[in-house]
Amino acid sequence: MEKNKRSGKLNKLGRTLKEHILNNKKEYIIVILMFAIGIFFGVLFVNNAKEAQLIQIKEYLTSFIENLKNIEQLNNVDLIKTSLIQNILLAIIIWFFGTTVIGIPVVFGMIIYRGFCLGYTISSCITALGLSKGLLFALISMLLQNLILVPAILAIAVSGIKLYKSIMKDKRKENIKLEIVRHILFSLLMLILVIISSIIEILGSTGILKLVIKYF
Repeated sequence: MEKNKRSGKLNKLGRTLKEHILNNKKEYIIVILMFAIGIFFGVLFVNNAKEAQLIQIKEYLTSFIENLKNIEQLNNVDLIKTSLIQNILLAIIIWFFGTTVIGIPVVFGMIIYRGFCLGYTISSCITALGLSKGLLFALISMLLQNLILVPAILAIAVSGIKLYKSIMKDKRKENIKLEIVRHILFSLLMLILVIISSIIEILGSTGILKLVIKYF
């Protein structure tokens, strides 16, 4: 009985998310393009970095790998706290400026920034470790959590855009209140995914990286 209830809730959640994506296809295309632009600029930044900057990147990554090799036991609680603070702060900033309506350009800026960070990190790993090892290092350390985090962040941004469009179409107080409540509830749902991504990052990705770090 309990399993059927859980299964029903998951199916309902899946349908809700599917409808949200289908009803906001244009908005998702826009934010995905913004994210892709950010990745492109991140890669471009590293590829056009000066020799001194490239040396700093290599030294930082090498130092990080050596420190990880020498740490016998990771402090998962502190790591999860740090990851949670960073990811939740990003989600809240995107949610807040999406809720203010006039802050949509800031939302786009944050999406581009997130893409830039991802592109910069992947490109830095490849620059420091070579194509095969660098790509493998980036995949192990970032793939699992970003499969959840990135869609959740993009969804919050889309919800903000949807709020803006809905208010522009119907400026009645009742409609504005309803759309804001919908935006808040949907964003809270996505925030749960953001929290899950932080836990996966530390207990999953970092744990796996710790096991294979000796090969880098």
